[in-house]
Amino acid sequence: MSFSFDTKNELCKIPVQRLCCARAEAYGILLYCNSFNSAGVRIITENPNFAARLPKLFYRAFNLQFDRQPEPEQPGKQIFQITDPKKLDHIINLLGYDPRQNLVLHINFGLLEEDCCRASFLRGIFFAGGSITDPYKRYHLELNGSHFQVSRELDVLLRECGYPPKSVSRNSSYITYFKQSDQIEDFLTLIGAPVAAMNIMTARMEKDLRNSVNRRLNCDTANLDKAVEAAQEQLESIHKLRSRGTLETLPEKLRQTTQLRETHPELTLSELAEEFQPPITKSCLNHRLRKLVELAAQLEKQEYRKE
Repeated sequence: MSFSFDTKNELCKIPVQRLCCARAEAYGILLYCNSFNSAGVRIITENPNFAARLPKLFYRAFNLQFDRQPEPEQPGKQIFQITDPKKLDHIINLLGYDPRQNLVLHINFGLLEEDCCRASFLRGIFFAGGSITDPYKRYHLELNGSHFQVSRELDVLLRECGYPPKSVSRNSSYITYFKQSDQIEDFLTLIGAPVAAMNIMTARMEKDLRNSVNRRLNCDTANLDKAVEAAQEQLESIHKLRSRGTLETLPEKLRQTTQLRETHPELTLSELAEEFQPPITKSCLNHRLRKLVELAAQLEKQEYRKE
C-alpha cells in the first residue's frame, strides 16, 4: 500500500456527523472529483474505505443517494454517479450556485466560515484529488484539480489557514502542492490525519539524524586525515634533523618531544601531550612540533643555498 492510500484510510475513520462539515467535505470532493457539472456527478476511486464512506457522506450532506454505485466489496475501480436532474439541481442549489445558469465552478467561501468546515472541505479535496509521496523518499503533497478558478481560490484559502502553497499547471490540470515537511505535517493534522503527520515527522527526524551522523563521520575522517598528514610531516622533519646531526643539539624539551613522537606516531596531539611527565598542554605540544618542522625546513634551505 502507498503512503497516500494509508493516509486516506486514516481519514476515512473520521465519523460523518455534523451536517455543515459533511456538506463541506462533499463539496471539496465534488470540486476535485472526476466530473461535476450540470449534466452529472462522476466519482471514481480504488480505495474501498473511501468507497464505503461516500454514500454515507452524500446522504448526510444532501439527503440523497447515488444513482449508480458499486456493489459492496467490489474490487478495482469503483464508480459513483448522479445523473438525476432533480438531485443535481438540489446539490447545486445547496452549494450556493444557481441551477438555472451554466455551472461555473468556484469556491463558495460562505460555506466555509467555521474552522471545522474548512478542515472538512480540505479533507474532501485531498480525498478526491490529493496524493502524498512516501516521506522516506521525499516530501511532496499535491492537490490535483481541473478547474483554474477553484485552484486559485484554494491557494487563497490555504494561505488564510497559514499554509502558503506552491502552484503549477500541468497539461489540463492545476496543481497546488507543498514540498516542506513541516507544512505537510500541519496540513495533514488539520484535515484529520495525525498518524500520517507523525510518520512524516519520524521520517524527517531519522533523515536529520542520519545526515548528522554522516556529517560527523565525514568531519572526523577529514580531521583524522589532517592529523595523519601532520604526524607524517613531523616524523619526516625529525628524521632530517637526526640525519644532519642537529637533533642532539636541540634543547631537552624538543629532544623529549621527538622521542615521544617517534615512539607514538599514531597518537593525536591531545593523546601525545598526556604521555609527557608531567603532561603538557596540547597547545604547548603543538608549538614544540611546529618548531621542529620549522628547524628542519630552515636546515633544508641552508643546504640548498650551499649547493
